[in-house]
Amino acid sequence: MFAGHYATALAAKAIEPRAPLWTLIAGAQLVDIGWSALVIAGVERGRIDPALPGSPLVLEHMPWTHSLPAAIAWSLAAIFVVKLVLRLSMRTAIVVGAVVFSHWLLDLLVHRPDLELWPSGPKLGFGLWNMEVLEQAVEIGLLGLGAMFWAGQRVRFGRSVWPAAAFFGLLVAVQIIAMLMPKDVADTLTGFGPSALAVYLFLAGVAIFLDGRRASSPQGSP
Repeated sequence: MFAGHYATALAAKAIEPRAPLWTLIAGAQLVDIGWSALVIAGVERGRIDPALPGSPLVLEHMPWTHSLPAAIAWSLAAIFVVKLVLRLSMRTAIVVGAVVFSHWLLDLLVHRPDLELWPSGPKLGFGLWNMEVLEQAVEIGLLGLGAMFWAGQRVRFGRSVWPAAAFFGLLVAVQIIAMLMPKDVADTLTGFGPSALAVYLFLAGVAIFLDGRRASSPQGSP
């Protein structure tokens, strides 16, 4: 799951339009941002198997990011930061926290059994990665629904839909590029981590740009 994670961020923007877009976009991938950093540091481990259908990732050890207790902890940390550091409303903080937790639920749908119920506990995953065409359709479909939800909210407020359309287009393009890249583009998971982290931060940066354009608009926009 990659682009599909951002579906919850776009839908959440419609539910809580005053939430800065970047907090939702970063929140949607916060677990994987942490995972990329811990993979680079060698704390969480796995390998790449290009022979696998769909994703080539074999995720062997990631209790600090992708176990259920870890996902809850990352979500609570996000609520804390949004409320007490960014000083946004509790409603906004809860919405961002929910987006963070949605990452684990969506991963449960596509991952092979590698999501621990607790560290060293049973591992879950429904394995949609093994059905590559269906998995891609689900991801882009979810993303389209999220974008439509946000665009519809903007229309109701008399705003332009271009931010929703532009971000949807960008995410679909990145998803297609990721899908077409050779599975052995990185030899190890440690080598894969920096490129993944760069993409997550780039998309958060685009969201900051869109937030800035909104703030500079004479009317503003949700």
